[in-house]
Amino acid sequence: MKPLSAIILLLFMMATAQAQQAASNKKFTLVIHGGAGTILKKNMTPEKEQAYQLALNNALQAGYAILNKGGTALDAVEAAVRLMEDSPLFNAGKGAVFTNEGKNELDASIMDGKNLGAGAVASVTTIRNPITAARAVMEKSQHVMMVGSGAEKFAQQQGLVLVDPSYFYTEERWQGLLKVRAQDPDSVALDHGNKTTSMLKQPGNRDDKYGTVGAVALDQHGNLAAATSTGGMTNKKFGRIGDAPIIGAGTYANNATCAVSCTGWGEFFIRLSVAKTVSDLMEYKGLSVQAATNDLIHKKVPALGGDGGLIAVDKSGNVAMPFNTEGMYRGYIKQDGKAVVQIYKD
Repeated sequence: MKPLSAIILLLFMMATAQAQQAASNKKFTLVIHGGAGTILKKNMTPEKEQAYQLALNNALQAGYAILNKGGTALDAVEAAVRLMEDSPLFNAGKGAVFTNEGKNELDASIMDGKNLGAGAVASVTTIRNPITAARAVMEKSQHVMMVGSGAEKFAQQQGLVLVDPSYFYTEERWQGLLKVRAQDPDSVALDHGNKTTSMLKQPGNRDDKYGTVGAVALDQHGNLAAATSTGGMTNKKFGRIGDAPIIGAGTYANNATCAVSCTGWGEFFIRLSVAKTVSDLMEYKGLSVQAATNDLIHKKVPALGGDGGLIAVDKSGNVAMPFNTEGMYRGYIKQDGKAVVQIYKD
């Protein structure tokens, strides 16, 4: 007969093994995007392609580190988006495009699928990481959206990092503004870069891609979250705001269905409430996340004349990354730790 201490030790070891097995079986998923548009391999230098792959992988790893330790989907999407906001490669934060007035106006939103909490900021010019400001609006105010100087004052009160507007300047984005102005002073270059429009004039595709960023995640606790951040359109006027900071248009998360972050021609995503419609198709028509996202991106959005893409993850960890442009910077990582990064059409 075994001593009582040996039996206790054996039971402890068995319980520990079972707990470790249960933890390893917990699913989690992170999906990110860096914008959709005219992204052609023939126009991409090996050095720039490598830079994008590295930036996307770094964002995935930042979110994975949080999710793997049992952290929240909210923390993961914020961390991933912050890294992309800090990179000059994407049209968000440091890499934001310029408005007609030669300014960088930033928009961002975040949503918690657990309780449908949401926060957003728009037309801010001094907040280093707009996605963090959006989360502060969600968690530390009674509001969902704040704009302009009001949002900046709130961010300051919350102790967020504010910067001089010159922080957002990059020579590449400035030259992009000059290029658009030279072509047509009244035109704007879309944030996904494959169309320039002036009175709906579309002179053709050019590889002047700029990329809104976003992230969606499912954590080990079964909670979903989504986040999106952008600098909008090159040469935009009149305080134009696209879909990125609008809950239901560019960002949406609901534990009952999915989490969605969009990138594309914002006016069309707003008119179709793309992110929320994906969730509705799943909830009310019983569509899978792949079928629902395909319906929006490959049917409804192009039917109106818009284009772009989105990323989504459902409550079971299934991933969808549809786009109707030449490419989309995108990637995902699951509990196995294998990061997948893609840029072009398959």
